[in-house]
Amino acid sequence: MADLLLKVTDLAKYFGERVLYSGIGFEIRRGEKVGLVGPNGAGKTTLLRCLLDEERADGGQVNWFHSCAVGYVRQEADFGGRTVLEELKQAYQDVLAWEAHMRQIEAQLAVLGDRAPESLLTEYADVMARFEHADGYSMDNRIRQISIGLGFSEQDLARNAAEFSGGQKTRIALARELVRQPDFLCLDEPTNHLDLERSEWLESYLRDYPGAVLVVSHDRYFLDAVTSRTLELANGSLTEYAAGYSGYVEQKAMRLTAALAAYEQQQEKIAETEEYIRRYKAGIKSKQARGRQSQLNRLERLERPETREAMQFFFPDCDEVPERMSEFVEVAAGYGGEPVFRDISFLLRGGEKVALMGPNGVGKTTLLRLLLGEMQPLKGRVRNSPRARVGYYSQEFEELNDAVRVLDEVVYRCGLTEDRARKVLGRFLFRGDDVFKLVGDLSGGEKARLALLKILLSGANFLVMDEPTNHLDIPAREAVEEALEAFPGSLLLVSHDRYLIDRIADRLLAFEAGKLVSYPGNYSEYKTAQIAQAALVEPTRNIASEPRPQAPKGERVEKRNTSPLKRRQECQRQLTRLEKEINELEIMLSELEKRINDPASHADPLASRKLGEDYEQLKTALDKAYQAWEAAGLELADLEASESGGN
Repeated sequence: MADLLLKVTDLAKYFGERVLYSGIGFEIRRGEKVGLVGPNGAGKTTLLRCLLDEERADGGQVNWFHSCAVGYVRQEADFGGRTVLEELKQAYQDVLAWEAHMRQIEAQLAVLGDRAPESLLTEYADVMARFEHADGYSMDNRIRQISIGLGFSEQDLARNAAEFSGGQKTRIALARELVRQPDFLCLDEPTNHLDLERSEWLESYLRDYPGAVLVVSHDRYFLDAVTSRTLELANGSLTEYAAGYSGYVEQKAMRLTAALAAYEQQQEKIAETEEYIRRYKAGIKSKQARGRQSQLNRLERLERPETREAMQFFFPDCDEVPERMSEFVEVAAGYGGEPVFRDISFLLRGGEKVALMGPNGVGKTTLLRLLLGEMQPLKGRVRNSPRARVGYYSQEFEELNDAVRVLDEVVYRCGLTEDRARKVLGRFLFRGDDVFKLVGDLSGGEKARLALLKILLSGANFLVMDEPTNHLDIPAREAVEEALEAFPGSLLLVSHDRYLIDRIADRLLAFEAGKLVSYPGNYSEYKTAQIAQAALVEPTRNIASEPRPQAPKGERVEKRNTSPLKRRQECQRQLTRLEKEINELEIMLSELEKRINDPASHADPLASRKLGEDYEQLKTALDKAYQAWEAAGLELADLEASESGGN
């Protein structure tokens, strides 16, 4: 029980007569990384809110242990008039209060000097101890480390948080929770609006996170990278699996197969028994028939395993697919005469499925606009085949008309009869009165399904898709993957869904240092190639020769003939500087250890030996930094003891 942070027992939640879930129970311990999955509408976000007492449960208990500090990152975030840095520092409100108190007492001590009462010195020592225990001196360094990892620059930290986009606000909220490292972290779709580089950074950070993490996500690659347990919320109940996402899928399939076999076996037995009873209930074996009827009445009947109906569709065969679907030749493009990229060249062939990758802001959207003819290049040539019929999926659903009904969007924009439109809408899970909803009132997942349906009906032989799995739950994502995998035409895909890219892509086009580089294969193969290239081609980084803070000497802070307060402040500044330096050295050492543990790093014996030398040099620098930190701490303790004895 020592590591138990959360215990949930018989939790229930109702909306009117509808049972969202009931009988929910699970435990989470310190250090565990747990995924919460399930279809859209199953109640995952509502469950998080009930755990955090932001919404009232209708039954059961939620128990938190050990005064557990809990952080929560919502899907949507909103801010007031503070800067990004001020928002991030909100995680340190108690620490900031202690720092302000320290400064106030220091000002008093500066005035009183040797006349300062013992009580004031004791109060100062107490506040300083609280500040140090909360890692107050590493606060700024931690904020900088987290914010840079999530893609914010020093200039961004000074901007008003309200000025950022919705996705950037979500990243600010994520950074605000990470900087304080709560004991328990609840994350609701944390990789939404993160590019691949930031998603990988977050994965690495959470794997080493000392606290517990409960994450709601449809990002299957992310779940596999971070979690080791999975809770599935579906059909009003919760099932636990002792595995990450891929293991959960396998275990669930095995459970479903076994449950279905048991159900069908029982149904056969029931049918046989009922036939026996029908045949012999009035004959010589009527006594046996009555006995079997009694057994049948007492039988605890198994329910047929529930399977949620998923979206099912496929693209029709294309009449013809040209050999050269689209071609860029030495293209430069940008806005206001300023290029976003230069000298981009590539050929997309008929039937080829290509994923376009790169950090946010590098020019992926600009490239799509060129291909769609929405803008002209500053230089070079963009040519689509005259036989190309382009179907475009926009992550902002620009192709949908929010002012019309769902049924009208399909009837009038796609040229179908009402009866035919209802049938195809049903395949995309629009049933009954759903077809009369205004498009503008649909959820993100519903709009995504409608946009996919319109592309299906367009007859396109060239699909250009910008984040097609955003807003979709996992079953819908799997349906999209199956359809795209079988699509006979060409596909240019922009996506952060690495699971999708792994399954679909024949080739990757990646923006790297302003160039567009082509890689055969899918995302996992691309990452393997990147690691191998870094190990074999790039020279080993000479850490010892790179500029960095010089390793401090292991000696005490020099005493000066100043007031006790100023001498203490000088010692404290020395400690602060050393703590930051130690943190930087430990980060560098951790990065180097990852490279040393990678077998690819040892393919070249000379590079391997250089890694070992750099590691020893860093270890020596870190040891010296710790020695100096201890010496400064002893000096500060001597000063405080001397002052205490003098008073």
